[in-house]
Amino acid sequence: MIAGMLKTMLAPLRWAVRFVLALIIAFEEWGWEPLQRVMARLGRLPVFRHLEAALLRLPPYLALAVLLIPSLLLIPVKLLALWLISLGHAGAGLCVILLAKLVGTAVVARLFALTQPALMRLAWFRQVYARWLLWKAGLLAWVRASAVWRTARAIKLRLRRLLRREAHRAPHGATK
Repeated sequence: MIAGMLKTMLAPLRWAVRFVLALIIAFEEWGWEPLQRVMARLGRLPVFRHLEAALLRLPPYLALAVLLIPSLLLIPVKLLALWLISLGHAGAGLCVILLAKLVGTAVVARLFALTQPALMRLAWFRQVYARWLLWKAGLLAWVRASAVWRTARAIKLRLRRLLRREAHRAPHGATK
């Protein structure tokens, strides 16, 4: 009886946590590949090319350490953002957090692409990664099944069709 009541009381909290996690995962999904491609282009520059070649040769545990370093380096940046918010500069703090998230995602995406072969040599990492992929797929399926997601997707598709029709309707080279 008490367990049932507790489960009922915690259901909204569980939903909210899943929703926030889904937003974070959706951002990562949206940004991971494009940001990784941008970083790969930067990696073609001579100074980065040598660094990337060295990263590809790392042993598994050193590769793991390299992958975790950006997360640790972002802690002071996030603290700076919180400090700015506490001083009443919410906009600046939010901009710092968003920029840190964007840059952090780009760097981690590229580092993961470079270190993944070494990391996959660790049995425990392969298991954790496989479980992560399953969990993430379930969470994204939950999001995509939601009414909010389906409605937003329908609106996006309608807008895309409308913009295409307008683009075809307007004479090429015409200006207003």
